[in-house]
Amino acid sequence: MAGLGRVCLLLALAVCVYGIGASLYGVKSGRIEFTASGRRSVYALAGVLTVAFIVLELAFLRNDFAFKTVADTSSRTTPTFYRAAAVWSSQEGSLLLWAWLLSLWSSLALFLTRRRLRDVAAYATSVLLGLGGFFISLMIFYANPFSTTSPKPVEGAGLDPLLRFPTMMIHPPMLYSGYTLCTIPLAFGVGALLARRVDADWIKSIRRFAFAAWLFLGIGILLGARWSYAELGWGGYWGWDAVENASLMPWLTGTAFLHSLMIQEKRGMLKVWNISLVLATGTLAIMGTFLVRSGILNSIHAFGGATLGVPFVALIAVLIAGSIYLVVSRRDMLRSQHRLDSLLSREAMFIANNLVLVALCFVIFWGTYFPLISQALTGHEASVGPPWFDRYTVPLALVLVLLSGIGPVIAWRRATLANARRNFTLPVLLALITLLALLAVGLPQRPFAIAMFCCAAFVLGSIGQEFFRGVLARRAMAGEAVPLALVSLVRRNRRRYGGYVVHVGIAVLFVGVAASSSFQHASEIGLSPGQATRVGAYNVRYVRPTATITPKYDRAHTGSTLSLGAVLDVSKHGHHVATLEPSEGFYASAGGQGSVGSLIGGQAVSHISMDGGATRDVWSAIAPNIEAPALQRIVNAGNRTLSPDEAIVAIGVLARTYLQHPPQAQFHLIVSPLVMWIWIGGLIVFGGGLIAIWPAPSAVRRRVAVRARSRAARRLARA
Repeated sequence: MAGLGRVCLLLALAVCVYGIGASLYGVKSGRIEFTASGRRSVYALAGVLTVAFIVLELAFLRNDFAFKTVADTSSRTTPTFYRAAAVWSSQEGSLLLWAWLLSLWSSLALFLTRRRLRDVAAYATSVLLGLGGFFISLMIFYANPFSTTSPKPVEGAGLDPLLRFPTMMIHPPMLYSGYTLCTIPLAFGVGALLARRVDADWIKSIRRFAFAAWLFLGIGILLGARWSYAELGWGGYWGWDAVENASLMPWLTGTAFLHSLMIQEKRGMLKVWNISLVLATGTLAIMGTFLVRSGILNSIHAFGGATLGVPFVALIAVLIAGSIYLVVSRRDMLRSQHRLDSLLSREAMFIANNLVLVALCFVIFWGTYFPLISQALTGHEASVGPPWFDRYTVPLALVLVLLSGIGPVIAWRRATLANARRNFTLPVLLALITLLALLAVGLPQRPFAIAMFCCAAFVLGSIGQEFFRGVLARRAMAGEAVPLALVSLVRRNRRRYGGYVVHVGIAVLFVGVAASSSFQHASEIGLSPGQATRVGAYNVRYVRPTATITPKYDRAHTGSTLSLGAVLDVSKHGHHVATLEPSEGFYASAGGQGSVGSLIGGQAVSHISMDGGATRDVWSAIAPNIEAPALQRIVNAGNRTLSPDEAIVAIGVLARTYLQHPPQAQFHLIVSPLVMWIWIGGLIVFGGGLIAIWPAPSAVRRRVAVRARSRAARRLARA
């Protein structure tokens, strides 16, 4: 099986080389058959890499430890659900996933453009195959997923316990789909510049792929935030980690592009800006992949493969230099057809929105890469933390939310004062009412949080007003009931109203972020059974310890050997609110710690417990003191006297001792308001994204009719 996988990689590289040559020769010579052959090379690449991916997936599912990557990241005790996802938990497997997804999305893009933009598509084919060849070369020469080890291990090291979380099944594929989809607009942008076809046609061809990249990246980011909040045990959902930032940056520039492309489509403006955003988004996606794999910056998400740094740096340098050269050399062709008519117009608001998004991206870029920048300039590596990021991103986020309420309702070209007064009276009134209500309830003075609530109210009023007016117009024209009028309104202009829903979701999401970060109550305290502490308005009492032994490693769930935890009673004003049961799982290590110590000497993982609601989350984590003298005596005695097969007996004694004489445990307790609205806001955003990207039935019928007429015309010509 491993041999078949290696053959697939070599064949895939050969297909990339041939496809690049055929596409470039075809477009230069005008021979369509060669450009078509280059396009089919992408289809062939997708087929070959599909076989390679299936081979590796089967190796994980069959526990074939002859594969080095299987032995390093899986085991017989890893639940089947997580073995299937362990493919992309390794450096080698994630590279294969990246290349495979790139080939699939590239095949779809080139199939949809096979009868138009042939010169642009031919250059795009070469770029996409070049990127595919780069990742395949990395696998062949640096991190081969089909490398074998001899003798074959009896057991594998197992999957990192932190990755044993349901969203980890879909978080990396979503994120990698977003990254690889970002390369589609990049490739077509390069193709348009090389072919000197910089009108709006190429943008129309890749618009849905840009939207899909935005959607997949956003879903991946949200799933990662949920994993961080519910699994990592530190109580947060965003820590400004380097790899988190790497996924956010192309999402921000992609968002800017989706806004500004409307200006190019309607007014023929911002051509240089749009092509620059497309090239920047694709390059940032590659840089995000580079951060995960190079190991140049510390991150809990990153692989440690420092050997991949040099090839990635070379690729990024080529992308940046090539992008600058193409934009500068084609600047005369990229001149705008119109100028901005007024600062009080939708175009001006979209441009301001773009500037804020790019400014956010720049701040995050600077903070993320500051360790490298400081080392290059001063010789000393320095880094910035969350307070630095918050200082600059929070004001920009406020402006961004405010603009998301202004842009949709202001007129194109030039808005009159009377029109502005009509559109903004209700949103401004709602924002003022929100401010007065917040001040009246005695909310703690958090200016940025209060400002965010007011901006969100402004957005909800602005967008709600647009839906209300649209429904009234539909009812007047068609006499439809309100629900049917709303559905018809959205169906007739999916992009517009889907975008409105996205703006509402962004406002809701930022309300959750502002509330949970500004009004959070947290406590880290050591407690013994019977003791209690206060967190915000809640009283938390440590009722009793818990201990769970899993002799067969609990194949259906966590895979831990031993779990130690606590039962917590949460009350408010003397009334019971919730019962929480946080725990910490102890996993087996590779050995070297004795027969008993090796069963619990691996990485300990916190299993949090929380009571979530629409208004607040009560969140808890525990760090039991397994180093307590009474427990360590049991471990040491077992190491001296028990064989590996008998060691589980000592784990049982250790669990009983912990229950009978529990040492003081360290608790991390948090009460956060409105956290749930982050996840609700995210769902609204991506629901709106699906509405906007979904093709209208009339457009589908129109394309089918055009293709049918085209086929009929060709048949008549042949006759």
